[in-house]
Amino acid sequence: MEIMQNIWIALTTENENLVAIITIPLAFIEAYIFMLLFTTFFNMNQNSKNKIILVSSFAILACLSRFIIPDPYGTFLNLIMCPILIFVIFKTSILKSIASEIFPTLIFAVIDSILMKLFSYFNISTNEILVIPIYRLLSSFIEYTIIFLLHIIFKYLRINIKSLDIKNKKQNRVLIISTILGIIAIFTQMYISCYYISFLPLFLIVISISSLISYFIISIYSLISTSKLNIAKQNLEETRLMNKTLAILNDKIRAFRHDFNNIIQALGGYVQAKDLEGLEKYYSQLLKDCQEVNNLTGLNPDAINNPAIYSLISSKYYLATEQGIEFNLDIFMDLNSIDMKIYEFCRILGILLDNAIQATQECDERIITVTIRKDTRCKRQLLIVENTYKDKEIDTEKIYEKGYSTKEGNTGLGLWEVRQILTKNTNLNLFTSKDETYFKQQLEIYKN
Repeated sequence: MEIMQNIWIALTTENENLVAIITIPLAFIEAYIFMLLFTTFFNMNQNSKNKIILVSSFAILACLSRFIIPDPYGTFLNLIMCPILIFVIFKTSILKSIASEIFPTLIFAVIDSILMKLFSYFNISTNEILVIPIYRLLSSFIEYTIIFLLHIIFKYLRINIKSLDIKNKKQNRVLIISTILGIIAIFTQMYISCYYISFLPLFLIVISISSLISYFIISIYSLISTSKLNIAKQNLEETRLMNKTLAILNDKIRAFRHDFNNIIQALGGYVQAKDLEGLEKYYSQLLKDCQEVNNLTGLNPDAINNPAIYSLISSKYYLATEQGIEFNLDIFMDLNSIDMKIYEFCRILGILLDNAIQATQECDERIITVTIRKDTRCKRQLLIVENTYKDKEIDTEKIYEKGYSTKEGNTGLGLWEVRQILTKNTNLNLFTSKDETYFKQQLEIYKN
């Protein structure tokens, strides 16, 4: 009986040492519930090993920040390390890692605020909850039970966000900045609410924090939805171009099938007549049509596996072919592995193709050849644009000067802009050359 009485006294009186001991198992329970909440809400499927590692890491970090690192540095360490641990252990995106910390933390903070206010109605202060073991156990039990039930509700009703991964880097940065600003605003409001908790009515605190969190969630949801709409728009454009390619390719193949017997008979006529010169001429004409079919076959998102480059090359291809230009395309590398900013690569490619189309229009023989490949021997990537041209006296140095143009009315800014991009990047070289038939631009991309 005396032992029980001593235990009860230890639990109901101020005892910081006992509270510290209790905090250790509570840290593991809290870390587990924390993990359950964000993995359910963000639909993150992970194996048991990763979950155990993350929960243990969270709990150990919480204990270190409480017993070794003084406040507020321990709290800041927790805030910084939690998303890093999620990112490293669960191998998810930066944005999802940050969100996985924010969402449970907000839930815990709101419930904490409500519980503190409820305890104050029973004349139990926040300080007493922190130093009296029984109050600490009771508040933790209530809080963990509520949050665990929330996890069950989310899971049962399938309330979750399936994807926070945004491929567009600019939109991703905007979303991350908005998220960070939202966190600062919410935690500032919570701090103010906790500071005046004994003066403000409970409903006012709940409404204030809930409305701010709701506004924050709606804003993030709107940003994600806008981003998805932009991606959908880009995919629709890519599909439109692909459908156009398939339609033309289908027509070409049907024409070949329809004329196959005639083609063979014509070949047989040259063979029987032993007209080698006529056969060579006929073969070169046939080869030209075959090359066009090969180009159309290669003009697909599987070969040109970067949406921005695919859209650019497709539009320039159709622009060129509509003007009677033979557009040859050879791609021998993964375009997502290009060692420069895709935005700058597209700017350079677009300018070089525009210039090539413009120059080729003046020629009797209209040919453009685009090659993108790796040069493993020299450890570089190459973009080569070759085209026929008429002005054999063109100055390959002067064309990069601002305002210089061989065409009246042109701004002459295209190649000057290319030169500005080259100046900003130390791993890029552009070599311009010409011969009697072809004008050639070779962009060399080295690994940084």
